[in-house]
Amino acid sequence: MTQSDPSSPRYDIPPELQGQVTVTTLDRIYNWSRSNSIWPMMFGLACCAIEMIATASSRYDFSRFGMEVMRASPRQADVMIVSGTVTKKMVPQIVRLYNQMSEPKYVLAMGACASGGGPFKEGYTVVPGIDRFLPVDVYIPGCPPTPQALLHGLMTLQRKMQQETMKKSPWYSEKTSTPIPVPILGPDLIDPRQYDLIHQQNELASQPAETQPEEESHE
Repeated sequence: MTQSDPSSPRYDIPPELQGQVTVTTLDRIYNWSRSNSIWPMMFGLACCAIEMIATASSRYDFSRFGMEVMRASPRQADVMIVSGTVTKKMVPQIVRLYNQMSEPKYVLAMGACASGGGPFKEGYTVVPGIDRFLPVDVYIPGCPPTPQALLHGLMTLQRKMQQETMKKSPWYSEKTSTPIPVPILGPDLIDPRQYDLIHQQNELASQPAETQPEEESHE
């Protein structure tokens, strides 16, 4: 047997070893093992969580893909499924849980609410998409998505993981990962990453308005 990837170097295997030895790459083995041992975090936000529970039940059974171990602790999980309406009150907790997850970690935005606010987008209590605070890897449309849609999203995440390489993976670089600042919930939701922009807007608002010159009367 030889490698199936045409861009990689080829190695001839003696006929007596064919069927017993397979030549592959470390990236392929590493990504295959990671993509088939996904540990989602066990938490839900709204009605999408009911569909997520149904996906884990015996009718659909995503344990066939090696992702049935849903962990109650973020330190033992590597996939966050944001399933449901993301309110401003919940965003600090979601970001805090994401920071506590182990690297490499991934985020799935399940449903219209998590992806863009859904039917509550214009509400004053709802965030128009979790991607404003967390890096989202896969978006799953629907309101709510069916279990088949969630399975498709998880398989899409598997394909993405299988295309990664250890040489360019940020979690293997010398640089340490920087945690995302936890938003502050006050009269409204404040993202600490926007402090400079908020300060500039406050300075512009505090400056007195320029007086317009009075028009000369021609009477």
